[in-house]
Amino acid sequence: MTTTATAPTTDTELLRAAAEHVRRHDTAALLRALLPGLDGVELRALTDRCRFAHTALLVFPPDADALHRMLADAGLPADAPARPSTVVRERLAARHGQDASGLEVGILRPPVTGADGEQRVVEVFALTVPPGSDLSELACSERESQHEAHLGFEVDRPDPLVLRGLCALWERHGARPDGGGYNPHEDGTVLYFTAPAGSKAGFARVELYAPGDHRELLAEHLARHRAGQPAEALLRQLTGAWTTQALAAFAELGVPEAMDPQLPRSAEQLAQAVGADPETLRSLLRYLAMLGAVVQDGGGFRLAPSGELLRADAPGSLRPLALLYAGPFYRSFGELAGTVRTGQVAFDRLFGENHFDHFARDPYLAELFDRSMAASTRMFDPLPNHPAVRAAAAASTPGAPRTVVDLAGGTGELLARLLTAHPALHGMLLERPQVADAAREFLAGAGCGDRTACLPGEFADVPPGGDVYVLSRVLHDWTDERCREILRHLSAAMPAHADLLVVERLLPEDDSPSLATAWDLHMRCNVGGRERTAEHYARLFADAGLELVGHDPLPLDAHVLHVRKSASTPGT
Repeated sequence: MTTTATAPTTDTELLRAAAEHVRRHDTAALLRALLPGLDGVELRALTDRCRFAHTALLVFPPDADALHRMLADAGLPADAPARPSTVVRERLAARHGQDASGLEVGILRPPVTGADGEQRVVEVFALTVPPGSDLSELACSERESQHEAHLGFEVDRPDPLVLRGLCALWERHGARPDGGGYNPHEDGTVLYFTAPAGSKAGFARVELYAPGDHRELLAEHLARHRAGQPAEALLRQLTGAWTTQALAAFAELGVPEAMDPQLPRSAEQLAQAVGADPETLRSLLRYLAMLGAVVQDGGGFRLAPSGELLRADAPGSLRPLALLYAGPFYRSFGELAGTVRTGQVAFDRLFGENHFDHFARDPYLAELFDRSMAASTRMFDPLPNHPAVRAAAAASTPGAPRTVVDLAGGTGELLARLLTAHPALHGMLLERPQVADAAREFLAGAGCGDRTACLPGEFADVPPGGDVYVLSRVLHDWTDERCREILRHLSAAMPAHADLLVVERLLPEDDSPSLATAWDLHMRCNVGGRERTAEHYARLFADAGLELVGHDPLPLDAHVLHVRKSASTPGT
């Protein structure tokens, strides 16, 4: 709340002023004052999707009875019990270097009718500060700064697309991300902004409140907030290695399997279930709650959706990736400076051989690697509907079925999806001998073993005569020279009518963020390959007599590149 020479100074006066503010204002007028550059179309977009819901402030009563008297003196009902405020508690703890567990902040929302007849509330955050309390200095500082005073707008129909659009509009008009949080006690997500410099709304801060759990978007919002605070941003980035190991330890100890998405369990209960030290496990769980993998709920913890993906039996489980990235790849990433200095692969220098050979020598790592390749299979979801696959299925006949050839296809996850979606198709899978055996077993279990041949071999053994060839996450493992060699084998085996589908992450042509940018560093340090732009892949295809027809996005920031034989290629 803006302070002036005549501004209210006691908690009761602040409550009266907040109630009067709610009574006098409506959504459209406040938005025009808050974001003076809004045009008519933007104002309509905002008023259609969010409404002025409350004016908020933080007060410091000596006890619960005093709070009720203050509310009554301000003309506000005081019959509703306070609920815990996770977000403001954490903000106060961070701002004043306090232990959050010692800050019992409650929320009350006494109703007020606005001038337009709309029902709104005064959002009252209350921290009890008895006379002589150690918190007296904190209370004095907060009364003076009014950090928690803000205007609140509640989002209607808060799907992620709407929320992202609203955040982008606020930021376009000068509002800056200023923190936020998820309150599990009421299942609501809070996004704070600093008001633009030209705002005439009388408040320095604004809240967008979205009912429900939107922590993925919240993480993006907080990242933009931290980007404006270089020291904090760098400290968080420097502790990224801790995140990798914390998630992997969580998975390795089997804690996700001992947890429930709905029912909280104490750290002591979980420690007994997995054989861990209760206090250290509680520390780990608090850290993972900050990451969004678990949720602190009362005195216990329950699994968040991202944490569920670390269960061994979860569909699309990422547990193998967590163990692989925190294991051998973690060790070799410690030699990244040497790779940047010399261009040599750190994994090869550290272990004396490339990762394929190293993993093949260790049954545990070999199985972990194969399962990690299947961990990101969500990116395959759209591929059965790719035009090239549908055309091959439509052209199949009982006497002459069309064939999909998956090269280095792992244990057959992608091929099984394609054949299951199109029973008229047959399949062939080329892999290393031990992996081909595992693929044969997987494809039989998927119900398409009688339509599939699993062939042991190398890229020089590409089977001819296929109708659709697939290279999924293969080319990024290799240098340009090796990619050209692989693609020439492919081109020689492909009939003129055949299609090639290449699944890879594409480096952006501009500076837009992409998972491919991170994977590019990983591939160079640990594997000896690289990620590439679509234009780079097009040049590699052309060198092998192939032509990039187009590319389409897939989940997990991947793309499918559609490739055909060039019309000028001999034999076409």
